[in-house]
Amino acid sequence: MWRGVFPAVTTKFTSEDALDTKEMERCFALQMEAGVDGLIVCGSLGEAMTLEPEEKLEILAVAKSVAGRAPVLMTICESSTRRAREAARAAAAAGADGFMVLPGVPYRSAPAETLNHTLSVTRAGGKPVMVYNNPVAYGVDVTAEMFEELAREELIVAMKESTDDIRRVTEVLTRFGDRFDVFTGVDNIAMESLVMGAHGWVAGLVVAFPRETVAIYKLVQAGRLEEARAIYRWFRPLLDLDVSTNLVQNIKLAEAVAIGSNDRVREPRLPLSGALRGHVTSVVEAALAVRPDVASLGIDVGSC
Repeated sequence: MWRGVFPAVTTKFTSEDALDTKEMERCFALQMEAGVDGLIVCGSLGEAMTLEPEEKLEILAVAKSVAGRAPVLMTICESSTRRAREAARAAAAAGADGFMVLPGVPYRSAPAETLNHTLSVTRAGGKPVMVYNNPVAYGVDVTAEMFEELAREELIVAMKESTDDIRRVTEVLTRFGDRFDVFTGVDNIAMESLVMGAHGWVAGLVVAFPRETVAIYKLVQAGRLEEARAIYRWFRPLLDLDVSTNLVQNIKLAEAVAIGSNDRVREPRLPLSGALRGHVTSVVEAALAVRPDVASLGIDVGSC
């Protein structure tokens, strides 16, 4: 159902800590112009836990206005199943095309609790669902045995595989065939996952480097692996910025340097400073100095 590159977009704030809808429109448009296949709003990278319910719906509306016919998924990340159901119903009514559903974090639920939460939210929203499996960050592993149960629910159509274990892609595809669309969710093992058959990439650094991300995906799909490897090896120092407790600050600073955005975050986060800021800035600037010419590859990666 869903294939390709789906950016987990950042949420933009004004200097007064309100939503910056104009900057989000601009940044989301850069993604669409580069040829991404959908947008995911209000996720971890979108600072979901700092957003009010009405703000999430406003961000969804901005994304829908920019995405055209491409799907826009709302992330459902709530600490209670009741609030998660309410959020899914509200987003469905506001036009979300589907959901990316997390466990009820920060509680580390048992398998039966995780299944109950996921199924309850899915049925409340009534739209297709991508299950976000990230035991590294959230301490809850949605195992293959649990996906056997989830496979009985037709609305659960995809999984975001973020276990940091490249073997999972093969195990899932071997066990389930084409039952689920499998997305890699860890930027710095993304190409490895795509080569092993993942259908898509929920990407982070794409928000600063959309054309290169789309180029890697399309080259892998075309079997042009040497060309994809060359871009991926250039990209790797940037992709490592996604695998960090500071991923939001890292990636927003990359946006500031690469696409002229800003790195405002919502407290308790603060923008990077000192040596950390200098490191991220130097990584991005070094990459920009030797940026590959993806336009010469003969694939459609947009104009941004």
